[in-house]
Amino acid sequence: MASIHTEEPPAEDTADSDAHIYEEVMLCERMEHSQRLAVEELITTEASYVHNLQLCLSDIRAHLQKKQLPGLDLEGLFSNIDDILHVSRRFLRALQDTATQEHEQLLSISTLFQEFKEEMEMVYKIYCASYEHALLLVESYRKDPRLQEEIMETLTATVPHTSASDLSFFLVMPVQRVTKYPLLLGKILENTPASTSTHAALAAAVRAMTQVNANINEYKRRREVATKYNKAEQLTLRDRFARLNTHSIAKKTTRLSRLLMHEAGIVAKTEDKEYDDLEEKFQSVASSVAALKENVASYLQHLEAFLLPTPHKCELQMEQGPAQQYRRFAEHLHRAVFPEFRRRLDRLVWQPLCSLAEMLVGPQQLVKKRLDKLLDYEEIQERKSEMGSVTYDEEAAMNTYLAINALLVAELPRFNQVAVQLLGQLLGSFSVLQQDLAAEILHEAKKELEQMPHGHMLLPAFWRMVEDTLQQAGVQLRTFIQAFETVTPSPVPQPLNPAEERKVHSLVSKHGPDKLYQVTSNISGSKDMDLTLQRGQIVALLQSVDTKGNRSRWLVDAGGPRGFVPAAKLQPYCLGPSQQPRTQMPALESGTERRRHSYVSPEAPKPQVATFTPAFQVVAGFSFAARSPQELSLQAGQPVVVLEPHDKKGSTEWSLVEVNGQRGYVPSSYLLTVPVQEPAGWSLPV
Repeated sequence: MASIHTEEPPAEDTADSDAHIYEEVMLCERMEHSQRLAVEELITTEASYVHNLQLCLSDIRAHLQKKQLPGLDLEGLFSNIDDILHVSRRFLRALQDTATQEHEQLLSISTLFQEFKEEMEMVYKIYCASYEHALLLVESYRKDPRLQEEIMETLTATVPHTSASDLSFFLVMPVQRVTKYPLLLGKILENTPASTSTHAALAAAVRAMTQVNANINEYKRRREVATKYNKAEQLTLRDRFARLNTHSIAKKTTRLSRLLMHEAGIVAKTEDKEYDDLEEKFQSVASSVAALKENVASYLQHLEAFLLPTPHKCELQMEQGPAQQYRRFAEHLHRAVFPEFRRRLDRLVWQPLCSLAEMLVGPQQLVKKRLDKLLDYEEIQERKSEMGSVTYDEEAAMNTYLAINALLVAELPRFNQVAVQLLGQLLGSFSVLQQDLAAEILHEAKKELEQMPHGHMLLPAFWRMVEDTLQQAGVQLRTFIQAFETVTPSPVPQPLNPAEERKVHSLVSKHGPDKLYQVTSNISGSKDMDLTLQRGQIVALLQSVDTKGNRSRWLVDAGGPRGFVPAAKLQPYCLGPSQQPRTQMPALESGTERRRHSYVSPEAPKPQVATFTPAFQVVAGFSFAARSPQELSLQAGQPVVVLEPHDKKGSTEWSLVEVNGQRGYVPSSYLLTVPVQEPAGWSLPV
């Protein structure tokens, strides 16, 4: 039987194999150890980061809020750090929960980053876009010793262990954290074997967070472009001319020609259905806001005009009754109800509406600038297709258009939604304010109504009573008007001055008594040949039509000047019996007669002449109640004798009159001058 011999490997090969296995084992252990350290670093630094955010908000910002420092913009400094803290807390809790999953921990961490990437991008891009503004604020506060001292006092009192020199120590933390996520994940990925499924998951997480940072940078760039163009510049004409140069003129000319070619259909417009729909809705919202603002401004002006009259301040000279109740009611409305309504309307509607209108200015500028950049973009694209390349400046112009367009497409939907919501809330607030105003006025009116004599009557019975009262008052008023128009009170003849006597005598002598008319109200001539006359003057009619055949303008003789006056302001003047012509004998030698007939030659026989004694009377046009011993009470239609047409100081607003043997002052505007007529008896209607 043959024996089998086996060859053993050489001792050197065995040693090399053991060494190789040992190295692999040590490498795996080192990678695993490094991987574990990297995971611990991720969780530990996240916990420290969240703790610092809490300090920033609960301690630093809260301490500064209590100080209420003027000029300190806390919102501009801390931006949306509250949202970042909210997301980071949830993310930290989820990270800490992965510690119990052992072998599945890395997969869970990868999944967490995939789940939180959209939320992180949303909150961090807003913060990072406003971070530069926050730094500018910090720099400006450093130049203000008072603010800088208060800020340093806050840091020392709240976070002395950090040795922070200013607020930028905390403000930079979110920016640093979001950029560090890809590095921390990459460190874990480096210590994960490529052959495992965990490696692929971690690689996907790294790519996701890298994309988040890229999107944040792109959003920040778009915002910078938008900030550059969305400011409404208030330029004078000189500033606009100063900006003109060869390049700007050429660029504007190219845009204009491109726009004209669009309108003429020579070149096709760049179609963007999504943007066009968004812009149409935005312009609709903007026009609605502008219209509402204009209407509310007009409403406020009318409200101010409504509040100008103050009937409650008028002295009614009445005892208690409905008039005094209305006065109290009006006083309460003007002093309490309407001013409070005005304040609420300003705070809840007008100020938010003005803020909304200001918010629209930036997007409107950006929409306008997008059109300019679109025209540039189309021109450059056309040149690129012809020449195959563009310059660096042209490439930058194309990128500017793409950035503005992308920003508008991304932001306009949200902006339109928020603007429509605010607009609806403002309209709702306005409606509620109107309802509250009506309810409060009705409540106050009901309280006053309950105290009135007829406050408890049924509504139909109340309206019947009102109608009956108004009818009775109407009958009495019509009776009074009829009596006042047809009956004149007993005259109190007042002598005319010699000049007025001579004037009326002259008119009667020239034209006869049937041509005399009296002016019923003051006439101010506005055309050539028009006369300016005072109420009560006597004129003679020359022609009842003007040169153009207009019968509403009469030609009259005013006792010297002749001209046209409105026919509606003249009424026939009738002479009473005492004013009829009287035959005077030549034997009369009174001075008056001698003056009246001075034109007759002494040698010639004196003919019979007719003399007239026209007279006027003054009556009270309105009733007047004396309020002091120097004043005199009057009844409407009561005859008076004017002693002096002014007061002791020479003011013509008051006249000294005599009535029934009593003297006193009355308002001159309460007196009317009427011609003397035959007394026909006159009495006030009962």
